[in-house]
Amino acid sequence: MFNKIFFTLLMLLTTTVQAEGFYLSSSDIKGQLSNNQVYNSFGCTGKNISPQLSWANAPVGTKSFAITMYDPDAPTGSGWWHWVVFNIDKSIATLKTGASNKTMPAGAIESSTSFASKGFGGACPPKGNKPHRYIFTVHALNVEKIEQNENALPELIGFFLSSHSIAKASIMAYYGR
Repeated sequence: MFNKIFFTLLMLLTTTVQAEGFYLSSSDIKGQLSNNQVYNSFGCTGKNISPQLSWANAPVGTKSFAITMYDPDAPTGSGWWHWVVFNIDKSIATLKTGASNKTMPAGAIESSTSFASKGFGGACPPKGNKPHRYIFTVHALNVEKIEQNENALPELIGFFLSSHSIAKASIMAYYGR
C-alpha cells in the first residue's frame, strides 16, 4: 500500500514539475482549429495558414528546435504528418502566423508532409469522421542540425526527433467536417 501511495505522489510531483517547465502556446489555436488552419485541397476549402507558435523554458542543453503537426486519427493506420520543421536555431522562440514557406527563420527546413508537399498542410479529415486531434509539438533537440534536407520523409525526421529530443511541449486542437 505504501509503495502505491509513494508512486502516486511521485507521479503527481513529476507532472507538476514538468508543467512548470518547457511549454508551447499559440495565439491562433484555441481548442478548435479555425478555417485559417484548414487545408485548401483534398476537398477542403480552408486558407492553409500556419499558426503562430511560441515556446519558452527550453531545457539546458537545447541546441535547436523542431516543430511538428500530427493527426493520430487519420485513417491510414499510421497517422498523418501535416507539418515538419527542423533545424530551428536555439535563439528562436516563436513563429509568426503564416510563416510557413514565407518567413521561416534562417536555416529552418520545412520537409515533406503526408500530403507529399513541403510546408504547412492544414487539417482536412474525411467528411463524416469524428473530429480529429491535431497535435502541435515543439521538440528541444540536443543537436544543432539534423543532417537531412527538405525532401526527407516525415517518418525519417520523426526518427531523428525521437533520437535527439531532450524535451517536448505540445498543444492539441480538434477539427471535423
